[in-house]
Amino acid sequence: MALAEPLPEPADTPTDPETGGTLIIDLAAIAANWRALAHQALTVECAAAVKANAYGLGLEPVAAALGKAGCKTFFVADLAEARRVRARARDATIYVLDGCTPEGSPAFVELNARPVINSMTELAEWDAFVAARNWQGGAALQVDTGMNRLGISPEEAAALAPRTQTENHGITLLMSHLACAEIADHPLTVSQIKLFRDLRGLYRGIPASLANSSGIFLGDSALCDLARPGAALYGVNPTPGRPNPMQGVVELTGRILQIRRVAEGQTVGYGATWTAKRASRIAVVAVGYADGLLRSASTSDDAPGGKAIVAGKPCPFAGRISMDLVCIDVTDLPDGAVHRGDLAIFIGAAIPIDDFAAAAGTIGYEVLTRLGMRCHVAYRGLDPNP
Repeated sequence: MALAEPLPEPADTPTDPETGGTLIIDLAAIAANWRALAHQALTVECAAAVKANAYGLGLEPVAAALGKAGCKTFFVADLAEARRVRARARDATIYVLDGCTPEGSPAFVELNARPVINSMTELAEWDAFVAARNWQGGAALQVDTGMNRLGISPEEAAALAPRTQTENHGITLLMSHLACAEIADHPLTVSQIKLFRDLRGLYRGIPASLANSSGIFLGDSALCDLARPGAALYGVNPTPGRPNPMQGVVELTGRILQIRRVAEGQTVGYGATWTAKRASRIAVVAVGYADGLLRSASTSDDAPGGKAIVAGKPCPFAGRISMDLVCIDVTDLPDGAVHRGDLAIFIGAAIPIDDFAAAAGTIGYEVLTRLGMRCHVAYRGLDPNP
């Protein structure tokens, strides 16, 4: 079997001898992706979704990098994340997507953060708190235009619209969320855009936000006043089926512990799901599903799975990924090409995040949020502790 040209080697970042895997996060690439998305959004302000610990990549260093790049508005999931962003972005506007509770409302004053109001009950509770504290920090109002997840109904939004003509109405943003933004002509995308634009007309003078990562690429119809990309910042392709306009952000490598020979007919790994069809050489690598290498990317006799780059060549997994280890079939590499202590690349320039996710039967979002749980994490491109 002819081998392709060598692929890029791992980034020149020291590994940690105390861990099997290393996750390299390029903060400069995240900043560059934000600038590219801000340019794509034209004259619309570009915010950043940094929920879920900045999609698993580290909330504090990512928020600092984005703030330095010019981002002034952040979206987080909860108050705990808002607190972490505030520590790195003193003057930023922070929206909390999970909204507020009576018990948690005082923290919004402490952090100068804004809840995203998702129900009429929540709005009543927030109004009562605001009145009691004379707080004027504002809140976003989310409308459910078809996701059927969080948000008030369009009818409730229409009934509330006259409120914006009163003094101190407290609504600083009208927002909704696209369910199928990556499919421009999806009927739900079309109907959500139309419905939101109709509602936006009732809230004149209030900034509005609809476009997520993929929504930015839908054009003017989805762009309102504020775009809020998430996954695209971290290298996930916002335009599936087309070339990825984003830079890759992460590289996951693992240390090879052993090269072993497996006779034809022998099996590898739990469940004996992979059988050597010839005399084979197997590289055992110290990375597993505890490091975010999803078990669903395993390879069996009946189904292909993921691959890794070893000695510059793509090599398939052999058998099930276990908690701490993965086996890789390196039989097609020349003898002596790979040794104990070498690195295998699981995600990087030659295996983008979306490609690994596809091999695991999932999406890049899930992969990102599971990385770094145990690996040595190294940042490059910008100082993670400015």
